[in-house]
Amino acid sequence: MAAQQGEPVLAILGGTPRFPEPLHVGRPNVAAPDVVLERIRGALDRKWLTAFGPLVKEFEQRLAETAGVRHCIATCNASIALQVLFRAAGLTGEVVMPSFTFIATAHTLMWEGITPVFADIDERTGNIDVEHARRLITERTSAVVGVHLWGHPAPVDELTALAEEHGLPLFFDSAHAIGSLHKGKPVGGFGTAEVFSFHATKFINAFEGGAVLTDDDELAERVRKVHNYGRGEGEDIRHLGTNAKMTEVCAAMGLTSLEHMAELIAVNRANHDRYRDGLAGVPGVTLREPEPFDDTNHQYVVIEVDRDRAGIGRDDVAAALERENVLVRTHFHPGCHRTRPYVDDPARHAPLPLPRTEALGERVISLPTGTGVGQGQIDELCAVIGQIVRQGGEVRRARAGT
Repeated sequence: MAAQQGEPVLAILGGTPRFPEPLHVGRPNVAAPDVVLERIRGALDRKWLTAFGPLVKEFEQRLAETAGVRHCIATCNASIALQVLFRAAGLTGEVVMPSFTFIATAHTLMWEGITPVFADIDERTGNIDVEHARRLITERTSAVVGVHLWGHPAPVDELTALAEEHGLPLFFDSAHAIGSLHKGKPVGGFGTAEVFSFHATKFINAFEGGAVLTDDDELAERVRKVHNYGRGEGEDIRHLGTNAKMTEVCAAMGLTSLEHMAELIAVNRANHDRYRDGLAGVPGVTLREPEPFDDTNHQYVVIEVDRDRAGIGRDDVAAALERENVLVRTHFHPGCHRTRPYVDDPARHAPLPLPRTEALGERVISLPTGTGVGQGQIDELCAVIGQIVRQGGEVRRARAGT
């Protein structure tokens, strides 16, 4: 990882890596593997491995209950869930969305021939800046897409009012957010529809998978058809569609993970609290917190490195951690608008730059959490971060002659 402003990465700690076994961001949680295998064995015995099997249907029902909605359509992954949703909703022209998100949100729009128009963010929350989004809406806009960043709910009320004001559907990329609550209401039931991800790196995973959730009966029926070659169960093909169905094996993992969601969130919350305690007093390093009226799944532990106060930049901290065998992520640098192919077509994806997106993207690091990291390892990792910041600051001050 390159240092900021062309400076060399500092060899701060040196020697043998502090952690003999790598600590990963996004290391999969595997809850009750015996139960997963039992469910898979049942699918093998039934010889019903895909195409609306009983495990997929149960998973859909449980997800709908979790989100408090009438309809859930499980898919093979979350990217195809977004793509199927956008096709079923008949979107055209342009869609306003935040740039500070994983590239799949933009790619799925482009794959459907829709131009993503990138909005800046509220730097305090990392979520979309609703007032900037309002200025981007034109006669070509066919929808607004919000993202619940790091599992922290987007400004749902403000986005709902914006969409209603302009008569637009509102969708949410909720890949990070299953189990999170906004003002007491579960994520999954907001807007016109939401999409969950069950990729292996998500704290609730189905090996790989996604789901569309909605209370819109007609939209749900169209999604079901589009994700099954353009036909409903037992029907002839009547529309253009694709194959986005979830398999029974993935549903076996997803169901088992979902059954353990409360305890997995408890692990995430305990890890978050441990990081908060361990990083208290480290200059220039701040643990990002959800809004006080939200209850989140704490799927990601995200710190922000303030170069001026820490005396060392985010990239140097991340590089030093990787030398200690801590494999961190810089979610989501540099922002979709600075990523190809979008950066290569500024006229189509104007306006640029997005200063708050770019500023936050240069400061954040995601740290390991979930069942793959222990409390003692978190304590040691916090101590390492403190040492990196302290020594890095000393080196920079020495170079500056102060």
